[in-house]
Amino acid sequence: MEKGYLSFILHAHLPHVRHPENENIMEEEWLYEAITETYIPLINIFDNLIEDGIEFKLTLSLSPPLLQMLTDPLLQERYLNHLNELIELADKEVERTSREAPEHHEMAKRYAYLFKEARYVFAEKYNRNLVSAFKKFQDQGCLEVITSSATHAFLPFFDIYPEAVKSQIDVGVNEYYKHFDQTPPGFWLPECGYQPEHDEFLAQRDIRYFFTDSHGILHADTRPKYGVYAPIYTESGVAAFGRDMESSKQVWSANEGYPGDYDYREFYRDIGYDLDYEYIEPYIHASGERKDTGIKYHRITGEGDYKEAYNPEWAAHKADMHAEDFIQNRIQQIDYLADKMDRKPIIVSPYDAELYGHWWYEGVQWLDFVIRKIACDYNSITLTTPGEYLNEYKTNQVATPSYSSWGYKGYGEVWLQSNNDWIYRHLHWATEKMIEVANEYPDASGLKYEALNQLARELLLAQSSDWPFIMKTGTMVEYAVRRIKTHLTRFKSLYHEIKDDDIDVHILRKIQNYDNLFPDIDYRVYRSDNISNELRQALIK
Repeated sequence: MEKGYLSFILHAHLPHVRHPENENIMEEEWLYEAITETYIPLINIFDNLIEDGIEFKLTLSLSPPLLQMLTDPLLQERYLNHLNELIELADKEVERTSREAPEHHEMAKRYAYLFKEARYVFAEKYNRNLVSAFKKFQDQGCLEVITSSATHAFLPFFDIYPEAVKSQIDVGVNEYYKHFDQTPPGFWLPECGYQPEHDEFLAQRDIRYFFTDSHGILHADTRPKYGVYAPIYTESGVAAFGRDMESSKQVWSANEGYPGDYDYREFYRDIGYDLDYEYIEPYIHASGERKDTGIKYHRITGEGDYKEAYNPEWAAHKADMHAEDFIQNRIQQIDYLADKMDRKPIIVSPYDAELYGHWWYEGVQWLDFVIRKIACDYNSITLTTPGEYLNEYKTNQVATPSYSSWGYKGYGEVWLQSNNDWIYRHLHWATEKMIEVANEYPDASGLKYEALNQLARELLLAQSSDWPFIMKTGTMVEYAVRRIKTHLTRFKSLYHEIKDDDIDVHILRKIQNYDNLFPDIDYRVYRSDNISNELRQALIK
């Protein structure tokens, strides 16, 4: 009988990047890289575990923008074209390395195989719809799929507009329902950004649980008896699970985490930059700008610029060692906690899904090792999901978590500082106008109804937490600024056309084609009568 539980939470999210007007937008490749290096490898290990009869329980959060992109025919076609180009390049690399770089030849062959396998999984096995794979795993009981808000907005920064918070949550839940035919059992608050009372909107949609960073639970208004090792219920009846810092540090920490091991693959050495320009030119950006191809031949080696050839056998050995180390540390935690609690402790370990395979090449293999070892070699620890834990322990302490996030310093600084603070006066203006017209036109129809729905889409897209995050990190800043300004400009133009009752149908159709997410959205989700006076006062007090 197990003494306690480990709960992996993988949060899969990317901003909505779709440009039908231009097939050479570099940022669309964020999706293609994640599919090839994270989502398909995860699907493969889940399928292999099931085939081998290995029982496992994991939680996967799929954000609404990602669900939209994974099921978008245009992006599916473009991804397949991208993959075919990768396969062509990999085949050339097999030939080139056999002559010029024998130390990289085995890895070249491995890439050629993996890219062809990805094409088979994507195009044939799952008919271009990877969401159907995750639904299959959910239906089989091994994956608990949850979701997030509509466009991953950092919700605490919109709490003075309860309609905006409710809309982000409701639209996200509705999108999930379309793909999974049920209400999501849990909810990933974007950036783990929790503001007291926001859980009331989750309760209204029958969401059972959400996550906060450790201090969100530890700084609750009532001291949590079991710290982060058991959930607490909010006053609304939704459970809050806190992140375990020890397990997070072992994987996330830049200084102490496993991904920095010298035998693991070096992320920042790619043939897109290393090889002669004439050779690589057909496979980089159409502008001639070099880019990552995903073909990387070096291991981290050390802290300097010198990098040695990657050895997959060495890396696999380290992944096995690190999996064992991770499990042993979790067992020590559980052994310590088990005698001090009246229930089995749960260690909640949330990560960005894209860490596995994309940023940490061996991460998917490490996860596979952890799952298999726990299932086959250990009795004191078992994998579970938050939903199953709540089924087992229906009574939990009631307390209100504190405002918190899992960002730098634990609050909102990442998304509100000198290089991105300018966006909020514009976002708040647009939010106010959206609420205004939703109240003013309760029964719009025809062209005005379409325009109001598109107005809501543009606001949601502008509210994404990805844009201020990118501005803070200093990468792709120009793109993030352009996206914010584009959506707000479209919003302002549409708003005035609606108010003037002079909607340009040709421009509306063009914008609908560009920003086509949430086809079933109803702008009335922003109506103020959706919020009770009691809740409104609690949120803005």
